[in-house]
Amino acid sequence: MTADTGPTAAPPTAAGSPRRRTALVAGVFYLITFLASLPAVALIAPVLDNPDYIVSAGSDTRVIAGCLLDIVNAVACVGTAVALFPVVRRQHEAAALGFVTARVLEAAIIVVGVASLLTVVTLRQESAAATGADAPTLVAVGASLVAVRDWTFLLGPGLVPAANALLLGYLMYRSALVPRIIPLLGLVGAPLLVASAVATMFGVNEQASALSAVLTVPVAAWELSLGVWLVVKGFRPAPILSAPTT
Repeated sequence: MTADTGPTAAPPTAAGSPRRRTALVAGVFYLITFLASLPAVALIAPVLDNPDYIVSAGSDTRVIAGCLLDIVNAVACVGTAVALFPVVRRQHEAAALGFVTARVLEAAIIVVGVASLLTVVTLRQESAAATGADAPTLVAVGASLVAVRDWTFLLGPGLVPAANALLLGYLMYRSALVPRIIPLLGLVGAPLLVASAVATMFGVNEQASALSAVLTVPVAAWELSLGVWLVVKGFRPAPILSAPTT
């Protein structure tokens, strides 16, 4: 008669295991960044496209909703790093910490851009209630705040994700936690994203141009495919999942 030794521990990648839940949470956070950021761009368009928004009737509710989605995007950015760090640090702790730092930096830059747009909304509401407001001065202030948001969009979602793609792409490629074609998209796309951002900074290319859109496709595909894979499949069996933590 064999003694009962208790339930057998589930494999690291089995459904319901801690590793599977970690992959699911990280994947959901990645998908949230897409679901939040894409409609946010459309919602905040009035304040970006109308130079006189700060002295016009405005669409404050729409803009505030877009800003809230950008904040959700920023929180989800940090969530992806926090969820993945305990796993990818087993491959290379310094690179994993660098990924977390870059992701937090990206989120912080996004929040700065959100604050600048919310300031435009506040000034518009106050100028509408005041009498004899100096419209040219308000328009200049509004343009300055929108310019701050444009730069945060270039440096945050436009440039910092290249560092994210290099660091996490390296960790995922070496660990083979996901099919290597997925991190390869990030490793290839990161230099293209940097080239696009630098060209925009020096006035060679417009940020909203077709060329910029093409150069950002590989990194966008990397993050989207990583999110979908982690949600649907989870981590692949890999040596680092069974390696002891240090």
